[in-house]
Amino acid sequence: MSQIGSRTNAPVEVLPHEHTVAVATHAIDEPRMSPLIRFINLMIIIIPFLGLGAAIYMLWPFGFGWPSLTLFLGMYLLSGLGITVGYHRLFTHKSFETGPIMTTLIGIAGSMAVEGPIIGWVADHRRHHQHSDQELDPHSPHTHGGGVMNTLKGALHAHMGWLVARGVKTDLEKYVPDLQNDKMVVWLSKTFPIWALLGLAIPTVLGGLITMTWTGALLGLAWGGFVRIFFVHHITWSINSMCHIWGTKTYDCGDESRNNAICGVLAFGEGWHNNHHAFPTSARHGLYWWQFDLSYILIRAMEVLGLARRIKVPSPERIASKKRAS
Repeated sequence: MSQIGSRTNAPVEVLPHEHTVAVATHAIDEPRMSPLIRFINLMIIIIPFLGLGAAIYMLWPFGFGWPSLTLFLGMYLLSGLGITVGYHRLFTHKSFETGPIMTTLIGIAGSMAVEGPIIGWVADHRRHHQHSDQELDPHSPHTHGGGVMNTLKGALHAHMGWLVARGVKTDLEKYVPDLQNDKMVVWLSKTFPIWALLGLAIPTVLGGLITMTWTGALLGLAWGGFVRIFFVHHITWSINSMCHIWGTKTYDCGDESRNNAICGVLAFGEGWHNNHHAFPTSARHGLYWWQFDLSYILIRAMEVLGLARRIKVPSPERIASKKRAS
């Protein structure tokens, strides 16, 4: 792996036993996810799917022009990177630091992906790392038993079934005490519905202004809003499912995390999931030059602009020490 040369803001070494936040061990008989939350999650799954159907239906009378494609790709990048750089690498693992303005903007961008408020998202993900592929992992595909049918059930559960299952409720006090004491993050989480709606309003307004038609606004809502959310959701969920089933295992992590090149590209570097589980606080998931990691490129670009600092990456020695024996 090529290393960044000497600079003022040199990479911060990931410590050998560093964890994002120390959390207590869970008991099995903890509260279950409430029916209301499960219903909301179900709507979050269904509505973008219906939006995709509507967008496909509109292809016949209205077609698919460059405004729709541009709005889809632009909002996909904005909200997707808001999840990968913001929700995941900044808020969950604290793999780099940035100022309050950038923290707010990144948090808003991630909220536009409509994957839930920051605090709840981070709590679930930290719980995943604490119990990866064990009983209390909220979305492991490996806790349903053997056989073809159980394997398929596990894959569906890991992909999106866990959002509506009567699973154990993640205890915020145990997993995100740091974020609950951060006024900015608390505010962003409480105002999540505003940013989710903003993520629909932006492509709608831009679609109308670009074409100067109501049809353009409707297509902007369909493709830059609902279809984009559908794709961001399923790419994100594929990290939970595909990247714990299919791919390569370069490092011994005590779980079934895998590196998956398809997810690595589509999820902006998140698909190098075995790398991530080996070095959870690393800002860089694609540890080798051929492992494309757009999120890390953006974090480095932010550093060049003076917008990011204390970027954590593992040393070559640590990378080599955790490799699986041939």
